[in-house]
Amino acid sequence: MFVADIKRVVEQVSRDKGIDREVLIRALEEALKSAARKKFGSKIDIEVQYSEETGEIEVFQFKDVVEVVEDPTLEVTLEEGRELDAECEIGDSLGTKMDTSTFGRIAAQSAKQVIIQKMKDAEKDAVYANFIDRKGEIINGIVQRMDRGDIIVNLGHTEGVLPVREQVPREGYRRGDRIRAYILDVLHESRGPQIILSRAHPEFLILLFKTEVPEISEGIVSIMGAAREPGVRAKIAVSSNNSDIDPVGACVGMKGSRVQNVVQELRGEKIDIIPWHVDAAKYVCNALAPAEISRVIIDETNRAMEVIVPDDFLSIAIGKRGQNVRLASRLTGWHLDVQSETKYNETMRSGYESIVALPGVGVSLADALYEKGFFSTEEISIASVEDLMQVRDMTAEAAQELIDVARQAILEAEAEAEAEALAEAEGEIDEEEPERAEAENDEAVAVPEGDPETAEDAVPEEGASEAKTDAAVSETPPTNGEDAEADHETLQ
Repeated sequence: MFVADIKRVVEQVSRDKGIDREVLIRALEEALKSAARKKFGSKIDIEVQYSEETGEIEVFQFKDVVEVVEDPTLEVTLEEGRELDAECEIGDSLGTKMDTSTFGRIAAQSAKQVIIQKMKDAEKDAVYANFIDRKGEIINGIVQRMDRGDIIVNLGHTEGVLPVREQVPREGYRRGDRIRAYILDVLHESRGPQIILSRAHPEFLILLFKTEVPEISEGIVSIMGAAREPGVRAKIAVSSNNSDIDPVGACVGMKGSRVQNVVQELRGEKIDIIPWHVDAAKYVCNALAPAEISRVIIDETNRAMEVIVPDDFLSIAIGKRGQNVRLASRLTGWHLDVQSETKYNETMRSGYESIVALPGVGVSLADALYEKGFFSTEEISIASVEDLMQVRDMTAEAAQELIDVARQAILEAEAEAEAEALAEAEGEIDEEEPERAEAENDEAVAVPEGDPETAEDAVPEEGASEAKTDAAVSETPPTNGEDAEADHETLQ
């Protein structure tokens, strides 16, 4: 074999495909082994070696020195062995160099297939090893084609897939367009590594700001969280470890230059940059900006907040189709329930009245319960005795009795509500029955369109029903006695 050609091919393929030279050399060795076994049989004991110094690939066949040869492909006599090595003894293994040019066309074809397959596997492994470390980065590519809504992106040595679910709505791309995306995942599949891209992930927004804002790269400004509705609006929370640097101003930039670059990359997606706060209530108030917040009620157990806003700011706090409060909830990690002051006051008043209406509960006890955070009968019914014991002058027996009374009141209220709903349903049925009967009568009286005279005759006149009745009576068939009298008159 030509040494120069082997060296050149190995180096060129290693450079072009990004495959390690050791992998290529092992592939050549396996190919030559396969070719030799194809030519001389699978029992043959061979060894392939590649010399780094000379660049030559040598194939050796090994045979054991024995007294009596049983298998010529694996054994050799002592006399034949001493012709190769004068010092050999029984039990030694002698290797002879094989001429690879005698392997033949079929063996060469087999070697070719082995090399091709090994190179494909090595190329897949190289691509996977290259991109698995880049997971979570932003990458640039060129749109190559569309596949059932997914965008196939050319990334150089391989292709990436931008699924429909990770695309921004109303973004359109054509073949040859440059695209920037976030490496969401790298999958090692049998057909090759699959690189999943995303433009809708919140991390894509965070990395864009890291690219545009030097203070984030330097560690002065930190991004504490981000929430997106891709293509429409996003919220991002930032903080600074330097009191002299405003984190919001650093992200906005001079005349909004920094944030505008991010907005242009996201094709006009609106971005709200809010200051992060260690206090959860203050953080939620910042996230709901520009709405003003009147009061925040925190439920640590369920990680929920009830946010009370002025009536004029209710629509602003909720946002278009609930967009503002939904993004604020994702950003802060709290379940948010936004209510207006009017509705909140009505709820508080009705809850207070339900407590006062309980048997044995006066105004003073209702005020004491109200001070300890029991604002309705429902809250008392689900409370424990220990919770009610915090109310002044409350004993364990009184607390248990109050809980039982509250639960009984709720059961009665539910039964009354069910009865009212059932009565309303029956009333609707009673109203529908006369309408249905009237409709049936109208259908019975209705006359098909046609001769006007027929229609006029069909309209009943005054007293017509009585005449019809008389006619019906007169037309009744006579009885047997009446028949006899009629026959007698006829004979006369």
